[in-house]
Amino acid sequence: MRKAIISVTISILCGSSLPAQQSAASTQTARQALMEMFFSKTLGTFIKHLPAVTRAALEKSGVLAGLQQYSLLATQIQTQQQNVQTFETGSVMLSGEDPKTGQKVEIIVENDALRGDQDDIGLSFQVYKNGQVQRTPFMPQLTFSMKKEAQLWTLSEISLTLHLPLADPDLLKAVTEKLQPQANTSVTFTPRVETSVASHVETPAQSAATDAQVVSAMRTILTAEVTYATTYPTVGFTCMLSDLDGFGGGERNEHQAMLINSGLASGKKYGFVFMLSECTGAPARGFHLTAAPSGYSYGRKAFCSDQSGVIRSPQDGNSATCLASGTPIP
Repeated sequence: MRKAIISVTISILCGSSLPAQQSAASTQTARQALMEMFFSKTLGTFIKHLPAVTRAALEKSGVLAGLQQYSLLATQIQTQQQNVQTFETGSVMLSGEDPKTGQKVEIIVENDALRGDQDDIGLSFQVYKNGQVQRTPFMPQLTFSMKKEAQLWTLSEISLTLHLPLADPDLLKAVTEKLQPQANTSVTFTPRVETSVASHVETPAQSAATDAQVVSAMRTILTAEVTYATTYPTVGFTCMLSDLDGFGGGERNEHQAMLINSGLASGKKYGFVFMLSECTGAPARGFHLTAAPSGYSYGRKAFCSDQSGVIRSPQDGNSATCLASGTPIP
């Protein structure tokens, strides 16, 4: 079942097409940008929505030209697909059917959390066979984190969540059948634990950070901002955590300042979402930094700061009112 979901999903993702592109990138939503990136047949739309630092690294490594052909591959596979539709609004982003297997896949928008220049879009998948829903105890969900760079939405991170409901009847049936002892044989059940290759994807235990750790992470970003503005005076402060990142090779530049690690630059650390905003002017003379709890940390208090370097925490826990009425942290 999992192989069928992956096969149908990949073929549909590669073969679908978008409505006419937006006339200006500034009017494009994060969802439209994500659809254009993966579903458009126009050459170059995939790399167009990659972060600038990623494009620079790919170009330096010599693989950028190959990725530019992604849209051509999508066009070739398009001829083999039928009844594919994409939707810019609503709960369904894509609906398509593979004529070879008779399977239908829907890509469902589970959530669309827009916060300033960042939008986290959570997607799940539903598979049908001859009109019947195909049940599976494994329910993968992908979250695409989109961020704005120069008024263009770019894909900054992809997160995969795999839900395993231990009380699901189908899962219990599959497990118990495999564990039933055979005649004259013994059964040994050894759990297998797989770890993610993405070091910044945290477990619940890693997310259970203290307030001191969150405040320390904010001070790291604040110090990096001051260093960044001093190093690049024509730019000033930056609202892109990726600009402060230490990822990549070569010389430091305004898009790769090498001031913080990639885990913190991802914007998700200790069960909090760190976000920069309000970098206005050229050069930018100020910025806002917020740290809002998410996931396993819901219910914790939020934090905020700005170019003054004073870290505050709101009494009501709302990061939106933090700078105006938050209490300074010693």
